[in-house]
This record gives sequence, structure tokens and C-alpha cells, in this order.
Amino acid sequence: MKKIVSCPFFLSIIILNYFFNPVHTLSQDDWDFDNEAKSEKLNPTFNDTRVVNGHSVELLDAKTLDLRISHRFGDIAVPSSGRSLYGLDNSTDIRIGLEYGLSEKFMFGAGRSKGAGLYREFWDGLIKYKILSQSTKIPISVSLTSSVFFTSMLPSTDSTSATAFSYNTENSFQSFAHRFSYFSQLILAHNLNNKLSLQLSTGFLHRNLVANADQNTNLVIGAMSKVKVYKKISLVGEYYYVLRKNNINYINPLAVSVEIKTYAHVFQLNFMNSRAIGEGQFIPYTTSNWLEGEFRFGFTISRHF
Repeated sequence: MKKIVSCPFFLSIIILNYFFNPVHTLSQDDWDFDNEAKSEKLNPTFNDTRVVNGHSVELLDAKTLDLRISHRFGDIAVPSSGRSLYGLDNSTDIRIGLEYGLSEKFMFGAGRSKGAGLYREFWDGLIKYKILSQSTKIPISVSLTSSVFFTSMLPSTDSTSATAFSYNTENSFQSFAHRFSYFSQLILAHNLNNKLSLQLSTGFLHRNLVANADQNTNLVIGAMSKVKVYKKISLVGEYYYVLRKNNINYINPLAVSVEIKTYAHVFQLNFMNSRAIGEGQFIPYTTSNWLEGEFRFGFTISRHF
């Protein structure tokens, strides 16, 4: 007797084909950024709304929904990395988010992360506004972005506070407001002949609750770049310098990525020293050092609808 294959199986195949097939509706010319722009507006400075961890100057197109999945693994080059398949056995952070382009100049979104380090169950919301778009008459693109972060984890019940950098100090949440942190930044970028893009950002990070030796507000300066190496492949990098006044052994976040662009997808293969994903965690709490092998592999999948 022949086995009958159930309809849900075929439905699953159809859904997967739609999600991962980059050319199911549009022709090559519709998504090929190598075609010279016929207007004064140049090609996008970056291919994605993110560089690696942080925001790029770009926004989503109007009426575009972006489903984003990001994953961070464990250390690659520390002495014990071989036992975890060079970090692939470990998951330091995972984020799933939805973002929407309300217009060509405004987008918003929200996401939920597993969380890394001090905080778990990490939620975020963001808005982003495009002030200027680079063209033959305007030399730079300028955007503003603002994010709010919230942790829904249970408060610590440990009453001890042995050190200034004490987890229970920052996880006590004696006030509901202590669960929030905020990050806003101004982003400026320039596209050089569609092959090399440079970006500079300055931002303010505020955390309502910090360790005794830490400070609530930090000024953050970011430097980013993208180099196009092939038709759909680019190398991108980012570095954040955090102005601090404390004795805690934090490290500035540094990340590089191989980025692959198709019509409806952006794939990123990332390497970074930060364990967490959101600015509310990876900017203030990175302690891993590239020179000591404390960097990790990660990926991001962005799917536009």
C-alpha cells in the first residue's frame, strides 16, 4: 500500500520556498544595486539597517516589513574552545525582531533577546528617522535613531554585595524604572563611488541602574565602514569607543562581518568580541578581548516582505 503524504508537508515546502527564494517575484534588474542610478540619489551607503551590531544610516523602504534573526555563539580561540566546537555549542545571545518602514524617512521596530551577561529576557523598541540622503548635491546621509531596552527577568534575591561589580547589585530591580536603559545616536555617512562607505556616529547611553563603580550615562563614538568586494558581497566593520569614568575592566566593542545581499535578504557572517546584541548590553558590558581569543562567530538574517 502506498503511503499518503499529508497536505501540511506540501504546505511547509511552499512556505519555505517563498521565504528563502530571493527571485520569486522580481527580475534581476529590480534588485541589482550595480545598475547605475538614473536619478540624483546614489546607491545605498549600506545594504542593511545594521552594520554589524549597531545601526547603519539606512532605513527600510516604505511599507517594508523586516524579519530579523540574530545569533551569537561562544569564544573561538580560548584554550577550551575545541571542546565546544570553537564556540558553536554555546549560545551567548539570540534576538528575533520585526521592523517596519512607515515611509522613506521613518521606521520603527521591536525585538526580544535571550540576553547575555547581566541581563536576560531583554526586550527592545526603536524608532529611526532619515534627515538627509546623499545625492550628487548632498555629500552625506544623516539619520537619528533612539532605542529603549527593558529586562523582564526575575530580580536577584541575593542580598550580598561583595564587590563594586556585583551582579546582584545591578539585578536587584528595587524600582520598576531600574529595568530600563536608553540609547540615542546621530549617524553621519558618506558613500564613495559605491565601493567604499564610511560612517561616524555619536550617541548617549543611559542606564537607570548600574554597579556602584559604574556611571549611569556614557558618551559613545562609533566608526564604521563597508568595502564592496564583489557584486553582492561586502566586508563591513564597526568599532565603538565608550567614554567611561570607572575602574571596571570593560572592553570597547569591535566587530567585522562578511555581508551577502540578495533581493529580499541580507545575510551577515559576523565575528565580534561582544556577547550580547542590543546597544543596551553590548556597548556597556563587553569584557571579551580579541587579543586573548575571546571573540565569537555569529550571524544575522534579514528578510524583507
